Amino acid sequence: MEFPKDMFERIPNKDKANIEVVRPSLTYWQDVWMRIRKNKLAMLGLIVVILVTLLAIFGPMFSKYDYHTQNFAIANQGPSAAHWFGTDKFGRDSFVRVLYGARISLTVGYVASILSILIGVVYGGIAGYFGGKVDNIMMRIVEAIYAIPITIYVILFMVVLGTGLKSIIIALAVAFWITMARIVRGQVMSLKQQEFVLAAKTLGASPMRILLKHLIPNCMGPIIVTLTLSVPDAIFQEAFLSFIGLGVPAPMASWGTLASDALEGYQLYPFQLFFPAMAICITMLAFNLLGDGLRDALDPKMRK
Repeated sequence: MEFPKDMFERIPNKDKANIEVVRPSLTYWQDVWMRIRKNKLAMLGLIVVILVTLLAIFGPMFSKYDYHTQNFAIANQGPSAAHWFGTDKFGRDSFVRVLYGARISLTVGYVASILSILIGVVYGGIAGYFGGKVDNIMMRIVEAIYAIPITIYVILFMVVLGTGLKSIIIALAVAFWITMARIVRGQVMSLKQQEFVLAAKTLGASPMRILLKHLIPNCMGPIIVTLTLSVPDAIFQEAFLSFIGLGVPAPMASWGTLASDALEGYQLYPFQLFFPAMAICITMLAFNLLGDGLRDALDPKMRK
């Protein structure tokens, strides 16, 4: 069918210039980033997280001290120009040891959280998509694992794998993926009845393709928020385990180990306990501020 040309009228160029774009078109993630930038506390948390991470990676490279060399002649000295955070009972520079502790604590937090995503997203997605008996069996397994304290996991993996960073990371990943699986399961169960899933089924898409290409990408908001909030939880859990003696072996030291070593003489040398405790508090606060900002930015109900 052809339309007659007299039904159309060309718009003059002067009228085109008067057309004003009220708001530029933004993608979903551009809109998220725009709203995060407006949240000052979230941006503060992001800056602190980046700064702490960079200090942990590059800070020790620019120091003339290392984390294990002992010098009893300068033991238990207070903060000074030579030793910004003072020295410990073995004469080791506390500032460098806090930076090395940041490497261990952040490594545990990041790696354990990433592993929890890889396991929890797939597990929870399968349980939520297939439902029925599959969901019941998988959720009973989750409840059984959730009932076991995390300390038992650490002791078990230390017996099997030996003491060290690997045992702590695996134990925390085993404990943390449960929360991720529950969140993803609930999101998938609410999305699998939507029209786009029905369209994918009509076109012959396999269940795994629907799950990986359609459902899980639509769950990325809660997944990212949970990931951001699980990092400080992992850091705190690692600090607690190191504090009670289940952490990394000496002379390596995480923030929890530094706090545990300083506890004996905290009344005489409170600075030895203050600095690692302050590092834990600042890092956890920064991650929580960033997580709250991401939750608000990724929540569709918060859009105007």
